[in-house]
Amino acid sequence: MTMAKKAIALKPPSVNNGPDGDAVLNALANAVLLIGPDDRICRVNQAAEQLFRGSSSHFSGQLLSTIISQDSPIVGLVDQARRFQSNVAEYDVNLETNRIGSHAVDVQASAVPEAPGTVALVIQLRSIAEKMNSQLNHMGAARSVTAMAAMLAHEVKNPLSGIKGAAQLLEQSLGEEDRKLSRLICAEADRIAGIVDRMEVFSDRPPLTREPVNIHMVLDRVQQLAKAGFGSHARFVNNFDPSLPSVWGNHDQLIQVFLNLVKNAAEAAPQVGGEITLGSAYNQGIRFAIPGVDERVHLPLTVWVRDNGPGIQDDIRRHLFDAFVTSKPRGTGLGLALVAKIVGDHGGVIEFDSIPGRTVFRVMLPMVKGREQTA
Repeated sequence: MTMAKKAIALKPPSVNNGPDGDAVLNALANAVLLIGPDDRICRVNQAAEQLFRGSSSHFSGQLLSTIISQDSPIVGLVDQARRFQSNVAEYDVNLETNRIGSHAVDVQASAVPEAPGTVALVIQLRSIAEKMNSQLNHMGAARSVTAMAAMLAHEVKNPLSGIKGAAQLLEQSLGEEDRKLSRLICAEADRIAGIVDRMEVFSDRPPLTREPVNIHMVLDRVQQLAKAGFGSHARFVNNFDPSLPSVWGNHDQLIQVFLNLVKNAAEAAPQVGGEITLGSAYNQGIRFAIPGVDERVHLPLTVWVRDNGPGIQDDIRRHLFDAFVTSKPRGTGLGLALVAKIVGDHGGVIEFDSIPGRTVFRVMLPMVKGREQTA
């Protein structure tokens, strides 16, 4: 929905090329682009350079459509602000480019009266507070699963052993017809024990053994496994930043995270025309305040998995990372709960966006620091 907004104080920078105007623009945390009457970019601030992965001189003079798709609602907002000489905004817009991947953003377009036809475009990434709010929910879900795993291991497996043993003893004195029932009891006891075994991966364990991990080697391994099995029907597309520094993490557990995410993407992607995109990017300056940690955690490494499936059902989105929440007829609902736990153990953040035809899971992870590189 589009709605009117208050004018933003960008009038001097839009027409004044002096150092004060540049200083004001560069001091803003949000990305700002000044778009001329011919839809060419006149100026960008440092936040926009960071967002779109390029320099001001690179973008200057380019058409807006070279960095933002012509069919994006953002382009429509710019046109609306110019035609009606007004200020308009739209919230929770999907911004997707080859350079930066996919992001949910809030957008404001404001006509600049002193420069007819010029529009100031302000792009704000979805708030860090919202991301952390979501992550706290995921952490809470993981803690509840951890407690459930400990309870199941203690309270369920021991009685199951007794039930199975009793059924096996009874089987010796039963006729053939009744033996089928005792065997059914044994089989169901084994099935429940298997579920409990899978739950035990959530139980409290010693701290992760970490080392510098090349995330692209992890993703290559995951792709090899997927192409040889559950993802053989889909086309894989890579959109990697080859200069990405190493992740400070556990190699095997990161494989488990992205194997689960790619498996979900493969199951969602159409059998004909299915496409799965794996991408990576460096986001300078993204820091999170996490409860129990004094300093803000720097999570500059983002890895995403995108599919072109039908999207996630609205009724399960809020609880997607909870245990036993699934839309699959034969699913256990443990995969994403495990992903949330492992990402949380790494001190990372996971989030998702989903519309019909495009679902993206993003994992933000810590990079190797100098002292860890030599540890």
